[in-house]
Amino acid sequence: MRDHEFLARVRERGGYADQDEARRVTVAVLQVLAERVTAGEAKDLAAELPGSLAGALAPGRGSADRFGVEEFCRRVSGRLGDGSRAAERDAGAVLSTVADAVPPGELDHLTGRLPSGYAALFGRAGLGA
Repeated sequence: MRDHEFLARVRERGGYADQDEARRVTVAVLQVLAERVTAGEAKDLAAELPGSLAGALAPGRGSADRFGVEEFCRRVSGRLGDGSRAAERDAGAVLSTVADAVPPGELDHLTGRLPSGYAALFGRAGLGA
């Protein structure tokens, strides 16, 4: 999937005004995701995303912070300055697009490492550990 296609899907799913807003939200969500997964998982996922977005997954360290969906959304909200309801919508718009963009095996590996509460954000039911 190309950069503009990815952002167009995020924009449509999140109801954003333009591509710039969709990009801002996408970068914030991917940065928080990079905090939640290991450096290796972030690197593998980045390899599957459009080049201009992959940099948002640049991990800062090798270990993952363990936090649930509520904290994930709180961190997204903090980066964007939105309320928690907007952050859940934002996370879902981006992560469901990630689910569309990456090969099923890579997505299964990623989501299998996350608690089941993340399933809805990826637009998938019943996934996770």
